Amino acid sequence: MASDIFEVEGGHILKGDLIPQGAKNEALQVLCAVMLTDDEVTISNVPEIQDVERLIDLLRGLGCKVVRQSKGTYRFKADNIDLAFLASEEYQVKARSIRGSVMLMGAMLSRFKKAFLPKPGGDKIGRRRLDTHFHGFTNLGAEFKYDEQKDHYYLEGTKLGGADILMDEISVTGTANMILAAVMASGKTTIYNAACEPYIQQLCRMLIRMGANIKGVASNLLEIEGVDSLQGTTHRVLPDMIEIGSFIGLAAMTRSEIRIKDVSYEELGIIPRVFEQMGIQMSCVDDDLIIPAQDHYEIQTFIDGSILTIYDSPWPGFTPDLMSIILVAATQARGSILIHQKMFESRLFFVDKLIDMGAQIILCDPHRATVIGLDRKFPLRGIEMTSPDIRAGVALLIAAMSATGTSIIHNVQQIDRGYQNIDDRLNAIGAKITRIKST
Repeated sequence: MASDIFEVEGGHILKGDLIPQGAKNEALQVLCAVMLTDDEVTISNVPEIQDVERLIDLLRGLGCKVVRQSKGTYRFKADNIDLAFLASEEYQVKARSIRGSVMLMGAMLSRFKKAFLPKPGGDKIGRRRLDTHFHGFTNLGAEFKYDEQKDHYYLEGTKLGGADILMDEISVTGTANMILAAVMASGKTTIYNAACEPYIQQLCRMLIRMGANIKGVASNLLEIEGVDSLQGTTHRVLPDMIEIGSFIGLAAMTRSEIRIKDVSYEELGIIPRVFEQMGIQMSCVDDDLIIPAQDHYEIQTFIDGSILTIYDSPWPGFTPDLMSIILVAATQARGSILIHQKMFESRLFFVDKLIDMGAQIILCDPHRATVIGLDRKFPLRGIEMTSPDIRAGVALLIAAMSATGTSIIHNVQQIDRGYQNIDDRLNAIGAKITRIKST
């Protein structure tokens, strides 16, 4: 499928306010949760991006009534679900296109006692196994089958019961699936080594308002007492912490003064602190994050003077989705840094494009890169490149906006999957991004 192209004229200083979209990762979870009840569920601050729109389209195909009440606000009513649609070619094609569809399994298994899923798509950022999900489902009493020839997963669970589940990895989608499956299973379920990201906390709070019995929210030990049914509710999605972090990196790279509005600062965890370690100044005023224009920013060292290492880890550690932004921001900082991408083995494979732009980066192995900051003495230069995934795509867009000359970015569909109207929003504060429509 052809994708649009961005033509980016670099070197422009931006100034103004940016409003972060709703959180993509949270939206994918809470949208799956609407399948747990036949009552109305209203969700606001939904980001209208490709991945979310694809999941909403899947819900419609299953028979869920969807009404767009206003921009970002949707009403759902899953009172007449067509389970036969699960076996249709249309469902298989659509479900493959988005990795978030995997969380439909937990909700469908919980309410309808069966689930089906073709192997889902998503970013090509390394091996993203589903074993954790299926081990949890079988612990709850589901029967699991895998069709190797068709790459299809099947689950049946007529008598789901509570169980002690020890997650073999701290998986956000795996934890969400276990919660969705357990809320209406008979008896008590304990989930050890659970992910505790704000998005998981939001899912739990939404389900509690729907009548679920969940204890331990915000910890890595969840206790769920199954209930017979759930009711409708209203829910508001948090602002996207990944977009907020992207805007911080953008401000630093382009020497711009940007005010990021209504960031839900208390939910950002250590994200601001990590960017401050990069020497990027910021302040929080009335829940707005203000990034001043900086001609220079200097990477800190550890207390003993050794080179700073930033690595990703499960919450409350630093999110892997912002590692590419940290890396690109380091290219024009003063000082050096080691980027250690622990959780995915292919997310650093976009650095060759930054090197072509003039960045000084040593790719040590698939997980580690050393960045030698240029301190703006040698600005990046515009080139022609391709966006490999959502997060790397935005990092390359930021690099292009800071570079001298014009850059061409292909495959911007990857960026569109995660960032809503990003070109229009950035152009409104001074960027020069031209979208060339595919033919």
